Amino acid sequence: MPSPGAATTQESSRPGGAAIDREQRAQRLAAGPIAVEVRGLSKSYGERCIFSELDLRVHSGEVVALLGPSGSGKSTLLRCLNRLELWDSGDVFIGGHRIGMSPGGVVLGPSAVARQRVELGVGMVFQHFNLFAHVSARENIAGPLRWVLGWSAREADARAQELLDRVGLADRADALPRHLSGGQQQRVAIARAIAPRPRVLLLDEPTSALDPEMVGEVLEVIRRLASEEGLTLLISTHQLRFAEEVADRVVFLAQGRIVEQGPAHTVLRAPSHALTSRFIRVMAAGQLSGASA
Repeated sequence: MPSPGAATTQESSRPGGAAIDREQRAQRLAAGPIAVEVRGLSKSYGERCIFSELDLRVHSGEVVALLGPSGSGKSTLLRCLNRLELWDSGDVFIGGHRIGMSPGGVVLGPSAVARQRVELGVGMVFQHFNLFAHVSARENIAGPLRWVLGWSAREADARAQELLDRVGLADRADALPRHLSGGQQQRVAIARAIAPRPRVLLLDEPTSALDPEMVGEVLEVIRRLASEEGLTLLISTHQLRFAEEVADRVVFLAQGRIVEQGPAHTVLRAPSHALTSRFIRVMAAGQLSGASA
């Protein structure tokens, strides 16, 4: 990691090479609408508390990196935001709508929640790709557009091909997942997640299942996503340099709570909490030595 003294309010690491004034961007985002709001969220597995009374707000267009040791609840939190995981108490709002509940306060069943995700514009990318093994890369993207959203075959195929080209896989459209590398599979998974044009995209350790040499190609796709105006990203990751380059804010979870949060370059270069500092030191040492995150 760069030294704390190297911090600056202006960066040029985002896609396209254009300098970004982080302070101005933060002010603009803060003045915009709330995309995701977590109120008093608590989740336990038996007697094990994952997190308790968690509060979090994410503005529209903001890129938030979730950091924390294994077992700190990063993946569970993302799954709660998508209502793939139930929680014990609290509420999650996406675009002002309480996910998992009808406007009248009735708990929604799985099929209704699936429709609600589409309506609210929430997509998710998983650690282990979750592709359909028996169909091509193109069909992995086009199929859900037809089955869930009712797109015509022509529209769905066109969108799938457009996205495969965008993630650098236009020539692998007809390949089955088992004939693709891990990095290629994850790029297909990202293309599938953004195919319905979500407003909020959740990425759960998108490079953790990849060999080290494949990490860069996936991170580059996510970098380009982060530059898109209006798309809100929450990314669980151990890639510290990537988090600093791409994220507006870092949220560090440990011991069932948000220990520290703030501008990415501030938290990562000069953390204020001992737990954050220790985590960054250990992770940075491992990454500098070539260990996978």
